[in-house]
Amino acid sequence: MNHAGGRASHHGRTRARRTALQALYQWDLGGQDLRDIEAQFRQAQDMRKVDTDYFRELLHGIPAHLSRLDAHIAPFLDRPMAQVDPVEREILRIGAYELERHPEVPWRVVINEGIELAKMFGGEQSHKYINGVLDKLAGELRTAEIAASSSGEHRHESA
Repeated sequence: MNHAGGRASHHGRTRARRTALQALYQWDLGGQDLRDIEAQFRQAQDMRKVDTDYFRELLHGIPAHLSRLDAHIAPFLDRPMAQVDPVEREILRIGAYELERHPEVPWRVVINEGIELAKMFGGEQSHKYINGVLDKLAGELRTAEIAASSSGEHRHESA
């Protein structure tokens, strides 16, 4: 069920992020037990193309490290975390988690995945907000990687 390596892994992780966002949104709003949410998603969703290990890690890892993730994000927000739209809040947490705990995922990929989630699930302009916050957060959490990759080319917003 899990995909290892290459393109399949990339697409499986993209789907894992998408599914985790929906599950974390449900958790954030309802406070339901994470195991119940996971079981519900595994039963109700088509998980064949989802990297289920990554989905599970995001679903359980983000709440487990919530205080630290929110502390990373907060300096780059224009309002308190509690006032950030719930969809945007969970997208930012997924991005912060990946920037901090998954150095094998390039920082540009983390930002682009966040932008795509915002375009799919967020408000009309939320992708711009997600882009700005994650870009600043990447600058803090991935300093060496960004320095190594910044050969005069800056990330541009995806269409």
